[in-house]
Amino acid sequence: MVPADDFEEMGQRARALADNICLVIRGKDAQVEMAVVALISGGHLLIEDVPGVGKTMLARSLALSLSGEYYRIQFTPDLLPSDITGTTIFNQKTSEFEFRAGPIFANVVLADEINRATPRTQSSLLEAMDEGQVTVDGTAHPLPQPFFVIATQNPVEYHGTYPLPEGQLDRFCMSITLDYPSEQYEKEIIEAQLEEHPVSGLRHVLRADELAGLQKASRTVSVDPDVLSYAVSLVRATREDESISLGASPRGTIFLVRTAQARAFVGGRDFITPDDVKAVAASVLSHRVIPASRSQGLSESRAAISAILARVPVPVV
Repeated sequence: MVPADDFEEMGQRARALADNICLVIRGKDAQVEMAVVALISGGHLLIEDVPGVGKTMLARSLALSLSGEYYRIQFTPDLLPSDITGTTIFNQKTSEFEFRAGPIFANVVLADEINRATPRTQSSLLEAMDEGQVTVDGTAHPLPQPFFVIATQNPVEYHGTYPLPEGQLDRFCMSITLDYPSEQYEKEIIEAQLEEHPVSGLRHVLRADELAGLQKASRTVSVDPDVLSYAVSLVRATREDESISLGASPRGTIFLVRTAQARAFVGGRDFITPDDVKAVAASVLSHRVIPASRSQGLSESRAAISAILARVPVPVV
């Protein structure tokens, strides 16, 4: 168990990380919190929305707030797996083969417009996201820790894109959308960028080597048996809902509980409540289910999850 004083201090550092990102991403406190929750829970994040709403800037702000190595990979149709993972070359001076690491060897990796790359290139991320390593020419190379992938994609333009398969979507801990800002915040965004972009003055608030301690502390957040049963009931309901053709996997249940723990940890609590589970449910489950009618995509999935949240009884804890 983490001592109470240390637990509170760690929670404050996680909240400071979210507050720092909000200096750049205005009016999206809930989405920023979900991004930090995904980071603290040890998962990866998928941001799906229209161009120009701040997907890449959110990833960059998080990376700058967390000291460590950061790489942005622009996914294109001609991108090869070796462009991401690295390759083995022959050194004529030493007469030996050497491994040259690719851009995935970083603490925070932004996979920008991930659905523009071919399925073969997309799949090169699977081992890295699941096992924290990449295998090149039969040799496994561990990735630096912490390792956090933020992928973005545009759900509107489908020409020249390759939709992520369900198996790869399931690897992402959470999926969020940013939506357009309100009129008030849109004015603030413009005013803040009249002279220079606020991201240029963003400072580190958390060291990369401190993140492992925060992730470990979040796992100590207690889970009441009734709340655990509630989380399991929500996931099982996705497999029985008539509006959903494919429900969430057991991995979805694991991430639902872990992100609820992370949300409680960021909120300064050492226990989770049903509200924590409800707050993260749409972000954790919506990209894991396939609606019976695919015409609306993610919006229809979110509507189905909202209906399930309204239907499944909430325990009194």
